[in-house]
Amino acid sequence: MRELRIRVLAGVFVVSAVLSWAGARLWNSVGTLPSVPLAAPIVLAVIAVVLLATALSIRARLKAQRERRPEAKGVDPLMAARAVVFGHASALVAALVAGMYGGTGVFLLESLDIPARRDQAIYAGLSVLSGIGVIAAAIFLERVCKLPEDDETDGTGVAPTV
Repeated sequence: MRELRIRVLAGVFVVSAVLSWAGARLWNSVGTLPSVPLAAPIVLAVIAVVLLATALSIRARLKAQRERRPEAKGVDPLMAARAVVFGHASALVAALVAGMYGGTGVFLLESLDIPARRDQAIYAGLSVLSGIGVIAAAIFLERVCKLPEDDETDGTGVAPTV
């Protein structure tokens, strides 16, 4: 499995932000702009907490295994792989959603004098921050679950011949 790349996540964020900003301008000129739900930053924050808790749990288990504690519970490799896949998917979706709300939030900055629009801009900003939290937690989880490099391979997965 390949590592998360910050450039890819940033690209997804920027493209979705630009498209969302343009869509918000178009939608506002035609009718009423859909609102940013209050649940958006809450859901993203919950996902970030779940990812962080998973990473901390796996890290503690791995540390207990390395120290050969008798009460240490092992880390199931399949569970760790699933956690990393969940982290990857969450980071990609969070980059997309944070970009979408970021673009909408930038559009809403034009009309902060309207109380409803101000609230929507705050929810959009909190969604972007929560999305960044999801990405940070996913990267941390990936680093925790990363396997150490094997000394007998050259990085290609094939042992060198002598």
